[in-house]
Amino acid sequence: MFPVDESKIPLVLVACGSFSPITYLHLRMFEMAKDQIEEEGKYELLGGYFSPVNDKYGKKGLASAVHRVHMCEEAVEKTSDWIMVDSWEATNPTYQRTAVVLDHFNQCLNGSEGGGVLLSNGQVKTIRIMLLAGGDLIESFGVPDCWVVKDLHHILGVYGCVVVERTGTDVYNFLLSHDVLNQYRKNVRVVKQLIHNDISSTKIRLFIKRGMSIKYLLPNEVIDYITQHKLYLD
Repeated sequence: MFPVDESKIPLVLVACGSFSPITYLHLRMFEMAKDQIEEEGKYELLGGYFSPVNDKYGKKGLASAVHRVHMCEEAVEKTSDWIMVDSWEATNPTYQRTAVVLDHFNQCLNGSEGGGVLLSNGQVKTIRIMLLAGGDLIESFGVPDCWVVKDLHHILGVYGCVVVERTGTDVYNFLLSHDVLNQYRKNVRVVKQLIHNDISSTKIRLFIKRGMSIKYLLPNEVIDYITQHKLYLD
């Protein structure tokens, strides 16, 4: 694979989460991040991945990994030529921490034979991997016992993070107040929402349970899948 601009750093974004179900906000996060990355001009964005969490995460309202992976695939198949779905985390026999998931992507993209990006001079350039996250996930970094501290150092120090602000979150203030985030602030890029969107999977599940319409909140293919498999009715 040859990059379009060899002077830039090749970049892949990875979004870890429940995606139960995936919504237009999840998709928009990638597009908003892409706009800012292209405007900065430092990176060449090669692709993005949804990595649905493992069933053993045990979060309330979590549909099975098989369903969540399929819904993510339905969401991107006809709508994006650069966003993909990776099922390694979801289908693993055990729960995998976010730091381990990013290591998995690093191994797949850079560690194996043929990894990295081949330049025209024959040299190989390492692909930068960054976590794509909403402001709510970043604020969870400050919740006691929610994250292993060494994992935060690994995620932010080795990979870095692109944070999309969400309604009601003050990412800049949190970056300043959180010791680990502040330490690696140069590895954190904040993307402002110019059009505020507060669609949440929790609200979608509630709408479905109450028999309310979810049209125009998520792709039709995902709505059809939810209807076909009778998800989120309980």
